[in-house]
Amino acid sequence: MDTEEKENSFLTGTFISNAKGFGFVEIEGEKEDFFIPENCTNGAFHRDTVQVSILQGRQGKRREAQVVRIVSRGMTRVVGTFERVGNRYGFVIPDDPKLSQDIYIPREKAGGAVNGHKVVAQITDYGTDRRSPEGKVVEILGHTNDPGVDILSIVRGCELPVEFPEKVMQQAQRTAQEVSEADMAGRRDLRDVVMVTIDGEDSKDLDDAVSVSFDGEAYRLGVHIADVTNYVQENSALDREALKRGTSVYLADRVIPMLPHALSNGICSLNEGVDRLALSCLMTVDLRGEITDYEICESVIRVDRRMTYTAVQAMLNDPSLIDRDKMYMQYRELLPVFQEMERLSAILRKKRKKRGSVDFDFPECKIFLDEDGRPTEIKAFERNAATDIIEDFMLAANETVAQHFYWLDQPFVYRVHDVPDGERIGKLAAFIGNFGYSMKAVGRRGSKVNSEEVHPKEIQKLLAKTAGTPEEAVISRLALRSMKQAKYSTECTGHFGLACGYYCHFTSPIRRYPDLQIHRIIKDWLRGRLNGERAEHYRSILPEVAKHSSETERRADEAEREADKLKKTEYMEERIGECFDGIISGVTAWGIYVELPNTVEGMIHVSKLPGDYFYYNENTYEMVGGTTGRSFRLGMPVRIRVDGCDRFRRTIDFSLEEAETQEEEETREKQAARKEQVTRKRQPAREEQVTRKKQPAQEEQVTRKK
Repeated sequence: MDTEEKENSFLTGTFISNAKGFGFVEIEGEKEDFFIPENCTNGAFHRDTVQVSILQGRQGKRREAQVVRIVSRGMTRVVGTFERVGNRYGFVIPDDPKLSQDIYIPREKAGGAVNGHKVVAQITDYGTDRRSPEGKVVEILGHTNDPGVDILSIVRGCELPVEFPEKVMQQAQRTAQEVSEADMAGRRDLRDVVMVTIDGEDSKDLDDAVSVSFDGEAYRLGVHIADVTNYVQENSALDREALKRGTSVYLADRVIPMLPHALSNGICSLNEGVDRLALSCLMTVDLRGEITDYEICESVIRVDRRMTYTAVQAMLNDPSLIDRDKMYMQYRELLPVFQEMERLSAILRKKRKKRGSVDFDFPECKIFLDEDGRPTEIKAFERNAATDIIEDFMLAANETVAQHFYWLDQPFVYRVHDVPDGERIGKLAAFIGNFGYSMKAVGRRGSKVNSEEVHPKEIQKLLAKTAGTPEEAVISRLALRSMKQAKYSTECTGHFGLACGYYCHFTSPIRRYPDLQIHRIIKDWLRGRLNGERAEHYRSILPEVAKHSSETERRADEAEREADKLKKTEYMEERIGECFDGIISGVTAWGIYVELPNTVEGMIHVSKLPGDYFYYNENTYEMVGGTTGRSFRLGMPVRIRVDGCDRFRRTIDFSLEEAETQEEEETREKQAARKEQVTRKRQPAREEQVTRKKQPAQEEQVTRKK
């Protein structure tokens, strides 16, 4: 649709409000959001589905529109802090900073809430531009200072389902806790194959096991995934609840599972030493990393060892641990297997890198909490050989399964990652030109970079060229921001970041619904049931499954991000006034963001930048001093002081702690030494002078007393 057609029609999208009263509307397929001025919101509430018309003649840097109709309400409940006003009424102050208005609560609808309670309020009237929204308290989560209430507020705010319905729990409890002979019938028996799980220390839902052997010419790689579909039948209460949740959610102090623990930690989990049902992808990989042959089959397996990333990494780094540490002696026979895994992992990674897979290595974090949920330590989670092994093997299986079903031309759920937006790539190309770098692109029309597609290998080569340079951080972050968000789709359009044409999520059916759905399709195909009627059934339901799974994934990501921000803010509250080294991770018109080595991020407001009036240069992504020309850019190391923390808004305020240059330090030390020298020379004369001044006065005083 061209601009003229848009101006004469309505567009439908999602309204995103701002605390200052204005908002934005996100419209699928549009590169940019529409700005909605405060006087053009027409009563729209955060996350409402609205129709907008473009405001003609007001299209500057950002396109503007006005809300003409509210199609449907996006929020029916609000989480916030209750404040009573006298005995007449109260307000709920929303936790979500995007909500610009408090919710008015009549006295009779307070539900027993008192000042300081975290509550869930149901909206009964959305109000107007002149009248606050009105609601009633439907749940009291606890007092703001009670342990766990902070995270629970995020859970409710993101509308994450926590408790399982009774019918779902009954189905889970009726599930067998041991694999029966009937279940194993007709499956490939792989119980004699040496295999392990490798996960984090605190993982309980183990849904993938791996096996590797080498015959001198090729590797035999087995990726064995828990067969959850054997226990979660399509359209059962368990299945409907799993679809509703879409994914498990991993928060700082809790896990909200997609399936009840009886399944996720029990019969579906590939626990050590017990028989389990699985779907296995058995691959033959040559020395170049090419998968020359493969088989997908239903299997029964028995995991030999439940390993952790830490233990495997320690053994690979120092094999002698096995001979001198009792804890590692039990893994003696597995060391050759882990060494073969490491070699195969390196081969697969090299092949992926050769084709152009983009690898952004930004650290994740691990937050350690005490019994009351208070953060005691935050560490960056570093990748190592053990994490690489699992990542590389899972990627190989996911690609193999996706490619197999693509060529079968059967309905399927793919994981897709579209090519970056041309305009963003154009900005990135212009920016890296300042440092002497360039990117090649395949032209669509004309020769301008922003009308071309860039190959992922160009991004990879750019990251390799900048590795170890001062501009590495800034270019890596801008390259990442130029990317689109991965999602689920029934169309196989390829995965840009992995530089592959076929990709899916096959390896985590305990915690992701698309994987569970894919397993059903695979089993129907293996059993010869993927006929016309069954295929048509999948074609009718999979588009909605893909769309809903993408939405629940984003919801989970938001909750996990907000929980981490909250705990990081709480952690830094105990460190106000302390100084830390960090790097500039973001630059905006209102300030610069600084990330510390433990992944905590805070902001230095532009008004706190010393010595000059600073302005934001959006072409170079830096803050520049108008008089001095001093600049702050992405990736620059700085030293900061923690000024304050706002747990309510989950923000951390920093100020710049200016470090002295060597020349300044030497000058200051010389000045101090000279001052001390002068003081010593003057001290006797000064004492004599004081004595002379005091002596007559003292004599006069004595005379008067006498």
